[in-house]
Amino acid sequence: METQGVISAVGKIRRFANELIMKELEKIGITGLSTSHGDILAMLSKGERIPMKEISRRIDRKKNTVTVLVEKLIRMGYVRKQTSEADSRVTFVVLTAKGKSLLPDFNHISALLLEKTYRGFTNEEKKTLIQLLTRVLNNLSSSESDLP
Repeated sequence: METQGVISAVGKIRRFANELIMKELEKIGITGLSTSHGDILAMLSKGERIPMKEISRRIDRKKNTVTVLVEKLIRMGYVRKQTSEADSRVTFVVLTAKGKSLLPDFNHISALLLEKTYRGFTNEEKKTLIQLLTRVLNNLSSSESDLP
């Protein structure tokens, strides 16, 4: 079995997953969003109000990038900003009613993506895949350099 192409394979998986997501969004008439917008909306779908700084951390994007993403979601009417009552330096992002109306479609697309991803996998294989990919992620994101 070829073992040198792991990073290429992960990149291709991401590209195909993103293409599926964008195609499904277009089918239901949602255009102009990126998968990063979807990451933010999915995070907010749990009913939380989330600080901008936390969104940046969770989706692994710089603060200025998150600001641009959130501003577009605001212009589209999906989210709004809310200043913290306790600390005016903290800005939360929350879903609007229009944003909440997307959730059934997002859940459908997520289920479709997972069904296609895991087609033919046993539950044990799914767990093993996640464990192995998590190890790869931890290896690559480690701040220590183990290599000469």
